[in-house]
Amino acid sequence: MSFAKSYSAQTTLLSAQPITVEVDLSKGLHSFSIVGLPDKGVEESRDRVAAAIKNSGFKSPKQKNQKITISLAPADIKKEGSIFDLPIALAYLKAAEEINFDPEGKIFLGELSLDGKLRKINGVLPLTRKARDAGFTEIYVPEENAREAALIDGIAVFGVKNLNQVINHLETLHQTDRVGERITPQEKTKVAEKSGGYEVDFSDIKGQETAKRGLEIAAAGGHNIAMFGPPGTGKTMLAKAFCHILPPLSFEKILDVTAIHSVAGILKGDMVSEPPIRSPHHTASYVSLVGGGSNPKPGEVTLAHHGVLFLVTVP
Repeated sequence: MSFAKSYSAQTTLLSAQPITVEVDLSKGLHSFSIVGLPDKGVEESRDRVAAAIKNSGFKSPKQKNQKITISLAPADIKKEGSIFDLPIALAYLKAAEEINFDPEGKIFLGELSLDGKLRKINGVLPLTRKARDAGFTEIYVPEENAREAALIDGIAVFGVKNLNQVINHLETLHQTDRVGERITPQEKTKVAEKSGGYEVDFSDIKGQETAKRGLEIAAAGGHNIAMFGPPGTGKTMLAKAFCHILPPLSFEKILDVTAIHSVAGILKGDMVSEPPIRSPHHTASYVSLVGGGSNPKPGEVTLAHHGVLFLVTVP
């Protein structure tokens, strides 16, 4: 076989887009090209993938006289980052007839290290949700991302440690003579309940009854609120305590907030289960507040979605 494909996905702003990875091998002097509007991170996957394949016990693509063409479709969407390493490696090995598996219904995400291990990636939650909505039944992600991906129902999540592990699993599914073990699907991740023990609680604030009453009304009704006063009167402390009296996030809101923080690369743990609070410095730039940049990222306003955005003005 000289042609093979696999499936992946990438985030585009806060949404996700399925990507088809196609590999074609032909005779000739060695060349390794990636087409489909790849950025520098995607182009560098040639070296990562080649080293990972070699260190996983297969013959390196660079040791063969062949022309390797990798297409990331749709071709009109810019491809960014290292998330395509795993699907590229699998599609290449299938095209080279070194492994055999059925790629239909399966989506692969992950950056490969030079020794074949998978590294944690950003944006797994929205990618998993998009994969499920697009009709995929299985998703393979780095082991560190498995619990985050398992927040989504209706799709089997497999946490993968390295390239050999996923190859063994895929070939075992087809009952070939290659020895391997199947990966156990990740259990559904349960939403953690509020634990209390906050850094700043309303019960810690003595006095300020009028301000606390106003914050309670704002929390109950979802209103904005402005606090005025000289430095040291407790405005920041009140704002920190305010996010803990907001109504608890519903499951859908937890998915929304977690997806935003995952795309931004600031997710701590498996999910964001409580309303977030963001307190940008008063000298923060326009882009840092509303988002954007050469590689668009969420700004502070977006990161505070379903939570508290505490803005300080200096006269």
